[in-house]
Amino acid sequence: METIDLRIVDLARDLLMTTLALAGPVLLVGLVVGVLVSLFQALTSVQEQTMALVPKMMAVMLTTLILLAPALQLLSDFTRRVFSQMVEFGLS
Repeated sequence: METIDLRIVDLARDLLMTTLALAGPVLLVGLVVGVLVSLFQALTSVQEQTMALVPKMMAVMLTTLILLAPALQLLSDFTRRVFSQMVEFGLS
């Protein structure tokens, strides 16, 4: 019984690490671009809302497009690991 509990904990840890690996770079780029745009707005006293939104949105979209293939490979590997462990849990 304890080995199944440890496998579930390992599976949950793997899920969280996969989620972090997928979302982390995109969120980090959004954070950096947001801080840079906010700094630029504070230095120039320009308080235009679209100036804060558009660069961040474009950077996040570009990062997502660049990382799409590696993200799909990571998700595919995670799915294979989960399905291979389903037999161990007796779900197949």
